[in-house]
Amino acid sequence: MSHVHANARFVPLGISVLTVSDTRGFDRDGSGDLLSERLSEAGHVLVDRRIVPDDIYRIRAVVSKWVVRDDVQVILVNGGTGFTVRDTTPEALAPLFDRAIDGYGELFRQLSYDSIGTSTVQSRAVGGVANRTLIFAMPGSPKACATAWDGILESQLDARTRPCNFVAMVLPEQPACASRETPTVPDRGQGAHA
Repeated sequence: MSHVHANARFVPLGISVLTVSDTRGFDRDGSGDLLSERLSEAGHVLVDRRIVPDDIYRIRAVVSKWVVRDDVQVILVNGGTGFTVRDTTPEALAPLFDRAIDGYGELFRQLSYDSIGTSTVQSRAVGGVANRTLIFAMPGSPKACATAWDGILESQLDARTRPCNFVAMVLPEQPACASRETPTVPDRGQGAHA
């Protein structure tokens, strides 16, 4: 289990929020509101916020503009992660990833199982890194966004979280994860297989 290291300092990150929806505007974007509020309450900076229709190329265009900005370290995308014909967020994002963060989707589904049961298999929450920018996509309901933020992202975007967090990945001047090496056992003449 991760924990907050008392001697480490909090480092605010620049975060952009993208809501993918054919029907929502800012007046009805509860998920975008929730993510914006949570990240601000945690001490991060909301750099930009947009809403785009469920369109693979519009999603990709906005995210592509953000990943080249120096003031954006994290992009949170909500919506478009289901299995309907219009749900194309994973397909929009996957070609942008330099590296996928498979554990994010796996952990999201594990956490959401407690509230929605086997329906969690229909969530295609995905995460990845593009140009040293973290990208996390989640379902578009406020409850799913709360699961992603409260259960995963809040701690992983906090430089104080040990043994590991994502901050050093996007801000190279930050200390890397604590060593995962096991302590060495002194060799008492018995060889490596003793």
